[in-house]
Amino acid sequence: MSLGEATEPEKMEGAGSWDVLEWTKIDPISRSVSLVKCDFLLEAEEVVVEGYGVVLVNTDEAGTVLVTNYRILFLSEGTRNIIPLGTVPLATIEKIGKIAVKGQSVPRQPEKNPSQRLLQVIGKDMRIIVFGFRPWTKQRRAIFDALLRWTKPAGLWDLYAFVSGPSEFRNTNPKLRLLNEYFRLIGRRSHRASMSIVEDCSFTVGNELWRISSVNANYSLCQTYPFALIVPKSISDEEILQASNFRARGRLPVIAWCHPGTGAVLARSSQPLVGLMMNMRSNTDEKLVAALCSNLSGVKGTRRKLYIADARPRKNALANGAMGGGSESSSNYFQSEIVFFGIDNIHAMRESLARLREYLDTHGATSSDGMSSFLRHGGWTWGGGNLSSMSASVSTLGDSGWLIHVQSVLAGSAWIAARVALESASVLVHCSDGWDRTTQLVSLASLLLDPYYRTLAGFQALVEKDWLAFGHPFSDRFGLPTISGGGNTLFELSRQSSTGSYSSSPMRQSSGSFTTQATSSSHSQASNNSSPIFLQWVDCIAQLARMYPLAFEFSSTFLVDFLDCVLSCRFGNFLCNSEKERQQCSVSEACGCLWAYLTDLRNSEGKSHVHYNLFYDPSKHNGPLLPPAAALAPTLWPQFHLRWACPSEAQVGELEAQCRNMAMRFSELQKAKEVAERKAKEVAATVESLTADLLRERQLNTSAVNLAKKASKENAAIKRAIQSLGFKVHFSGNGDCTVDIEANPPVSPQVSMYSYSQRESDDPIQCDEKSDLSVSITVVGDEVLPNNPITRVCESLCPMRTRDGGCRWPDAGCAQFGSQFVGLRANFDAFDRLSIYDSHFDSDKR
Repeated sequence: MSLGEATEPEKMEGAGSWDVLEWTKIDPISRSVSLVKCDFLLEAEEVVVEGYGVVLVNTDEAGTVLVTNYRILFLSEGTRNIIPLGTVPLATIEKIGKIAVKGQSVPRQPEKNPSQRLLQVIGKDMRIIVFGFRPWTKQRRAIFDALLRWTKPAGLWDLYAFVSGPSEFRNTNPKLRLLNEYFRLIGRRSHRASMSIVEDCSFTVGNELWRISSVNANYSLCQTYPFALIVPKSISDEEILQASNFRARGRLPVIAWCHPGTGAVLARSSQPLVGLMMNMRSNTDEKLVAALCSNLSGVKGTRRKLYIADARPRKNALANGAMGGGSESSSNYFQSEIVFFGIDNIHAMRESLARLREYLDTHGATSSDGMSSFLRHGGWTWGGGNLSSMSASVSTLGDSGWLIHVQSVLAGSAWIAARVALESASVLVHCSDGWDRTTQLVSLASLLLDPYYRTLAGFQALVEKDWLAFGHPFSDRFGLPTISGGGNTLFELSRQSSTGSYSSSPMRQSSGSFTTQATSSSHSQASNNSSPIFLQWVDCIAQLARMYPLAFEFSSTFLVDFLDCVLSCRFGNFLCNSEKERQQCSVSEACGCLWAYLTDLRNSEGKSHVHYNLFYDPSKHNGPLLPPAAALAPTLWPQFHLRWACPSEAQVGELEAQCRNMAMRFSELQKAKEVAERKAKEVAATVESLTADLLRERQLNTSAVNLAKKASKENAAIKRAIQSLGFKVHFSGNGDCTVDIEANPPVSPQVSMYSYSQRESDDPIQCDEKSDLSVSITVVGDEVLPNNPITRVCESLCPMRTRDGGCRWPDAGCAQFGSQFVGLRANFDAFDRLSIYDSHFDSDKR
């Protein structure tokens, strides 16, 4: 008998392991919530209530339970570390229940054997955990009441996504991303969406076959369809409005994906309203469906075939006729064929997953009853293999039927993809309302056909287009409040019994008694509509990723983290039931963005992040994936289904782990290589610079040597010239030259200094070097008389004399020695050959 199915308190055999919990050894610690320092709390996350000395029965760990406005936190008693198994986002909780386990009572001493106070938490993410509280305390009651208040808030605005705000993970308008995907599908990649074209509805572009229509811009055509639709170019907006009346909830046939080469399309809709007698027709609907089948390219006048894929079992489609629905007749739709896939409804999926969750908890290593299973002790596993192997067949999984349902969705999607890829046929897919099974089939078939959707960017575009824009009711399927709730009545939490079960297997039997005191599930109406449809679709993708390990850019870890974010409702992307409702709530402005968060995680580590598939090779699968029927044999998805029940089974395969470690090591070596290359370039640049400096110094040195040689030759010439005049020349060590002249009679010496500076060189570097060269001549001679007649004679006969009376050698001092002009004239040829003074002697002659 299940814990959740008990409609009134009932007694049953309790687990023996619950009896051995030594509650008296766990001392309660009195602390107030305000004094708790929790560095691990998220932005705007606040502690509501806490309980100390609590035991996580699954693993027999003692610790502290904190209930915040976002999640349950379980902290280890010793280390204060977060225990992942006991930490659950509140929106992920499906049911909670109070349990009392009584041991054998001692006669006349019943107080020595108090009942153990337990709290069971069942999650949508396949976990079932049980917390044990000390007797004679009110901690369990406080925790239970807080969970009743926060797990199913009465209003949409009470969700943590709205409380926390966008934070650093801000969202852009999803309408822009939808339009950009539409532009890609119809081959208008050069167009870019902007808010201006959304506001003035100027996005209505198209190609030769299809166009983007704004007929639903204000959601008057269909409240659960997006603001923009891709429709055949030959169909007017007026005809679209008429055709919508023939389909349930106005969800008329529109294009979800089109083949860029052949013109084949995937279309989606809801069931036609053919009535009880299946005889109702609509000319505009038939015209619209026929327009999906354009002529085959290259074959003049030949129209492509149309398949109408009804996801329901045939009997269910016929039963819907009693409520005005039903299915099409191939005789009414030209060149069409009707196919039924036989996929069960949302209620069957919900019950199937609940049975699988219960089965895994019963036989898992961390069972919620505290009893160690064979797996927990490393013993044999059922079916001759492990949980993740093919041998774990459907029959051994507690007859849950989950894998059969997954296989049905996979087979239907593969069939649709094959018709489009191999026959160039168009396919119209629908179920009843066209937002559950239809969405699964269309999006999965698109992923098989289009390699872009197998990338991280394409996966986001696919989810936002087929699931969010086309109105999958996420709030109803997750059991959350919506804007259409109309108050607290619809979303008031009931304490009715849940549907989870505790099996009375021998492993669970003990001498104690088990009493269900109270349970809580989703509100009655929402619980009837909740279903793991989206989770099942992600499970299908994980199965395809297992079959085609090179075809997907993202890893299984990414899919798990993505699902956790969706179920936690930390972000606003998956709130409400339609695009219109999210617009009314201003979700994109008021809440954080899941995609921005995941992108930020990946950017922190680059391509080595666990969200990337190490084996991804786009060149291997650059076309459609068409899995054969024999390959469509799904297994349990270990990373998701078994991570709580059998953590060891859920670990990534040894080969993948080794490859990821090697990839991380390679990334580190690559970074080290880049650093080394940068340093090598810096060293090479330094060496090149030093080589250039050395070459320049060598050139300067050569110039200086040449200059010194030239100066030496010039000094020697000057010395010979001066000596020819009768002077005694003495060169000192510092380069000064002293010339002594004897005269009659001796007079007081007068010192005349001659300083020679080399004329400027054309080379500025050489000029700097040569400017330091000088010759100083000290002359000791007769007293200079300005009016000496000998001086005048010397001046008149001196070859240095210019026509205007000037002197070409004004500092020579020779004119002051009247007896020396003959010597100067005798050595005129020597002076004329002095190259150092070439500029002072022009070619004019007297």
